[in-house]
Parts: sequence; structure tokens; C-alpha cells
Amino acid sequence: MAAVAVHQFAQCITCHAWSPDHSMVALCPNNNEVHIYRLVNDKWEKVHVLQKHDQIVSGIDWSGKSNRIVSVSHDRNSYVWNREGPEWVPTLVILRLNRAALCVQWSPKENKFAVGSGAKTVCVCYYEQENNWWVSKVIRKKHDSSVTSVAWHPNNILLATTSTDGKCRVFSTFIKGVDTRESKTGSSSDPKFGEQIVQLDLSSSWTFGVKWSPSGNTLAYVGHNSMIYFVDDIGPSPLAQNVAFRNLPLRDVQFFSEKMVIGVGFDCNPMIFAADKSGLWSFIRFLGERKESLSGPKSGSQFSEAFGKLYGQAKHGLSNDTVEPSKIQGAVHDNCINCIALLNKKGSETKRFSTSGMDGKVVIWDLGNQQDLKEYL
Repeated sequence: MAAVAVHQFAQCITCHAWSPDHSMVALCPNNNEVHIYRLVNDKWEKVHVLQKHDQIVSGIDWSGKSNRIVSVSHDRNSYVWNREGPEWVPTLVILRLNRAALCVQWSPKENKFAVGSGAKTVCVCYYEQENNWWVSKVIRKKHDSSVTSVAWHPNNILLATTSTDGKCRVFSTFIKGVDTRESKTGSSSDPKFGEQIVQLDLSSSWTFGVKWSPSGNTLAYVGHNSMIYFVDDIGPSPLAQNVAFRNLPLRDVQFFSEKMVIGVGFDCNPMIFAADKSGLWSFIRFLGERKESLSGPKSGSQFSEAFGKLYGQAKHGLSNDTVEPSKIQGAVHDNCINCIALLNKKGSETKRFSTSGMDGKVVIWDLGNQQDLKEYL
């Protein structure tokens, strides 16, 4: 099976991120704290609890080079945590938000990070050496609703966002004194900070989980209408494809090569999408093994199955959030997967990643033993 390790850390996990050497994991157990666990003698031990936020921590990212943690929360604040001896020391980042911060990601060079918010804005934060603090520049009046995810292009300048207004956008984040001309795009005109490069109106529903391919040539994001979108040649005339599937919607995606993407979401089971030689994307299969449900008849319409579940909840007083593990077909997770993170070490050919979800589990997956996927990796 592709799942090689399953760890139950809490009742619910909002988000998680790994240390550079993957020996520690930082996660939010659906509250205002960030818990850091270290693997000691094949057991995960809680070694730090980062306490500064007042409300639920909605985003965590751990930089791979500088070993810094950035966290954002519904309290509208962000903190950059630096390791000083045995302790993690926080530095407050003034975001100037009047709504919750929802997501965060370090840039590839780790000299900036981007924060998406419920205030319809994106904050691009950078360190100011002269004043010894983190400051932010805000991309305003571009989104019509909350920004659900952000993703940096490998060139450290372009930033992709998704929003509950159903659109995916790409912006320039060039900051004079922070970015160099070598990292700019190859266009003749220099894009200013906050300039919108493209707006993609492919989805008719909320959009989530935007990611760039390793080369930066392809952009992928998902819609709440059970569709995933792939866009090439980002610019005035982008080439777009969409793949519809009959399963529950996705929440996040991750590229593993130029030809393969894994999506995670409400189906509790990672879904594999791949491109053929002609560049046409399609759904391949679920990563977890699909099994027959242990309860209920083996055959029957989706309507009768859904009606039976609803009737059972009404009869027994169960809430809509109740998930019966026996109903999840072949899934390691018992509830929605809301985060996916790569676990590849430098110089290693192993294709590992981790997922976390509302069931409180962190699951480590290995694609190396999946023979049918090697042609896409």
C-alpha cells in the first residue's frame, strides 16, 4: 500500500509543515497553538508549543534554508519564529488586516512570504534590515472575496492566488531592494508590484489549492464543483484544460513532476491526475485501495445511499459532521484531507509526501512502490 505511516496527533489538524531535515513536524490541532513534534526512537514526542496567536492558526510554513517558521491566524496576525538555542522566538508581522489571515507560504528564495486573507487582499511580507522588522505590502482591490490559497512561481516574483469568488489570478510581487533583476520574468516591460498578469475565470464555484509545476510552466488549481484546472503559457493567451470527476471536491493539490499531480480533499483519499504524451490531463486512480463498504448493500443508487445516510442521521440524532470509518472506501483518513506537503530530500529519488486532515492524522505516503506511476514521475 502507498501509505507507509499513520500518526494520530490530535482530534483535528488545521495545517502542518515539516522541518528542513523532516525530523520534526509543526501542526495546529485546530486551536490557537502550533505544536512541534520530534521523532525520537520511532515515537513522536511533543517538544515545543508555540503560543502567541489568539484564535485558530490557519496556516504554517517552515522554510527549508533558513529554518524559520511563519504562522498566520484568524486573529489577523502573523509571526515569524526563529530558533534561538532551545527556544523559538516570535517576531510579530504587521499585516494591517481587518479580516482573518487564511493561508501563508514562503517564497522560493525565502526572502518573502505571502499571506492570503478574508479581507480580499494578499500581503507580501519581507524583512527590512535597516529597522530590523518584517513589513508588508498589500495587493488590494483585485479579489472580490476571500483568498483561499497562494503559490509562488519558481522565479520568486510571480504569485498565484485562488479565491471564493471563483477566480485564479497571477500577480507580480517585484519589490525594489528585495528582488534582483535576474529573478524577473523575461518580459520586456518590468511588471510593478501588484500588477495582475492574468485572471482565470474557469470555475463557477469557490477555488482552492493552487500550485505551480516544478518548472513553473503549468499552473493547477481546484474548484468546489469537483473539477481540477490545468493552465499552460501563463500570460495574455493561456492554454487551459479542466478535468471533471464524479467524486467529492478537492481542497489542495501538489505537483510531483511535470506530468503528475495529486489532489486531496473531501473524499479522504488522494487522487492521481496525469498528463499523456500529448499533454492531455486525466484522472488516473485513487492512491489508496478502494474497497467495498462494510455496511449497507453492495449495489444501489447514489440517491438511495445518500437518503439512507440522511435518514439514519435524523433517526439517531447524528450531526452532518459525523463520519463513519466503515463508509470511507479504502481510505486511510477518516475525514476531509485539507493539507498536502512534499517530503523529498535533496539528492533523493524517493517520492514521499504527507497529508493531514480533520481526523487529526498525519499520513506519510510513498510513491516509489507504485509501479504503474513510474512513467509519470
